[in-house]
Amino acid sequence: MRFPARSFLSFVFLILFASALIAQTQQPTPAPQPTDPQAAALLARSAAALSGTAPLSDITLTGTARRIAGSDDESGQGILKALASGAGRTDLSLPSGTHSEVQNGSSASPSGTWSGPDGVAHAIAFHNLLAAPAWFFRTFVISQKLATSGYVATYVGHETHNAQAVEHVSLSQPLAGSTDTAALFQHLSQIEIYLDSTTFLPAAISFNVHPDNNASLDIPSEIRYSDYRSVGAGVGAGFSPSSSSAPQIPFHIQKYLNNTLVLDFQAQTVTLNSGLSASGFTVQ
Repeated sequence: MRFPARSFLSFVFLILFASALIAQTQQPTPAPQPTDPQAAALLARSAAALSGTAPLSDITLTGTARRIAGSDDESGQGILKALASGAGRTDLSLPSGTHSEVQNGSSASPSGTWSGPDGVAHAIAFHNLLAAPAWFFRTFVISQKLATSGYVATYVGHETHNAQAVEHVSLSQPLAGSTDTAALFQHLSQIEIYLDSTTFLPAAISFNVHPDNNASLDIPSEIRYSDYRSVGAGVGAGFSPSSSSAPQIPFHIQKYLNNTLVLDFQAQTVTLNSGLSASGFTVQ
C-alpha cells in the first residue's frame, strides 16, 4: 500500500514525537513552569466577555468571503462552523469552486484536511494542527485551553498592535524536559493573543504555520477580529447590542499569511447553539 507523502510525513512526525515522550518518561525531567496568574486572569476575563452568560456549544457564521491566493482574487459566500470541543470547519463557495477545510482538535491526536474545487481531500500535517483549530472563533479556543491541563499562559505586556492598545498574552503547551522535541512541540503549539485593553475582546491572534515537510520553518499567520456585535443564542444577527449578557461575536474576520491578506470574511448572520453534529467535522 502506498501512502500520500503528506500523510507519511505526518505519520513519521507522530512516531518521532511518541518516541521522544517515551524517552522522557525514563528519566526525571523538570516540570513546565506554571501559568502566570495575570495571564490566566486576562484570558478568563476575555472568555467571559466573549461568551456572556449563556453557555455556548456551537456557532455558525454565514457571510461574504474574499479569498486571495497569488494572482487569484475572488469573492463569494462563506460558512464558518465551530464546536465547543475545538473542531472547526470553513466552506467557501467561490467562482473557481468550493474550498473547504476541517480541523478537529478535540482529541489527543488532532487531525485535519483541506480540499479545493476538485474535491480531493488532502491531509493537514500534524505540526500545523497544534496551534489554532477553529481559528475564526477564539471563544472556544480560549475556554478549551484554560480548562485543559498542560497549557501555560504568560503575560507579555501592554502593547500597541495594529494601532490598537492591547494586552499581549502568550499561550503554549510545553512538555517536561529540555529535549529538542519538547522545545519544538512548545513552539508549534504557541499562540500569541492580543486582547483589547478596554473590552478584553481578542483583537488578533498570531501563530506560525509550516511547510508539510519542514516543521522548523516558520511562516507567520495572523487572524484579526473586528465589528463585534451582541448575538443571542439560537438567533441570527440583530440581537440587541445593548445586552451585556449576550455573546460578543466578531462579524469581520481577516486572515493574513506571511503578512499578506489571504481571506476577508464579513458575517451577515450568526447562529449559536443550533445543535451542530460532530459528524460534520469528521476528517475523511
